[in-house]
Amino acid sequence: MPAALYLVATPIGNLEDITVRALRILKEEVDRIACEDTRHSRKLLDHYGISKPLVSFHEHNERERGDELLHALRAGERIAVISDAGTPLISDPGYRLVAAAAAEGIPVVPLPGPSAILTALCASGLPTDSFVFGGFLPPKQIQRRKTLEAWSASPATLVFYEAPHRIREALADIDTVLGSRPVVLARELTKMHEEFLRGTAAELRAGLHSANTRGEMVILIGRGEATMHDDRPIPQAVADAIASGMERMDAIKHVARQRGLSKRDVYQAVTGS
Repeated sequence: MPAALYLVATPIGNLEDITVRALRILKEEVDRIACEDTRHSRKLLDHYGISKPLVSFHEHNERERGDELLHALRAGERIAVISDAGTPLISDPGYRLVAAAAAEGIPVVPLPGPSAILTALCASGLPTDSFVFGGFLPPKQIQRRKTLEAWSASPATLVFYEAPHRIREALADIDTVLGSRPVVLARELTKMHEEFLRGTAAELRAGLHSANTRGEMVILIGRGEATMHDDRPIPQAVADAIASGMERMDAIKHVARQRGLSKRDVYQAVTGS
């Protein structure tokens, strides 16, 4: 059989969430399986009686191991790439290997399956006709706020991954930058303690406790007020925001987000300079 690189989605929690095709490819069609954590993946493979050689392929060895895998593909091997959970390459390593294989004409075969992004989105209750996936939010506050600010004018539902130990800080920054938009926090997806928490960022943060800050999380943020029509002149909109209790610069930022403008544009409209 000719060489091929298979991208195989695996369960994000419930081991039953794997396709018949994925099991066949992993069990019968490939020579080896590249995965993030061999110990973690071995549990899944043992569960289904799959005994193929495993090789680690993660962010710390992606370049070196990717070169080895590409060499094996050139030699005619059929290799599967899986992640610890969900669809490979989504906020996981593998892009360079796929790009290199495709450039050399080696078939790249995606096997669709579980994805935390889509699983969370479809059950969130937020609009699903248009969404933006931003990967993991930056760990540092300054960069995290810049990222949120950059997406603030998007007319789409925003989707991010977040680690449990940073969830409180992330929600605080969402509240500061994006205000009272609807937010959904999805955790433990497809597992026994699957949970969807809904509210504003401030409300969710206030309601968090140790029992629901475990496991990888998906944060979904509703569309901003930029999608709403506002006929008021910009200076009046800023003045009204100040009258509601906002500081002047916060009011300028608020109106900028609301209308999809830069803070500088709003500042100039207010000051005339």
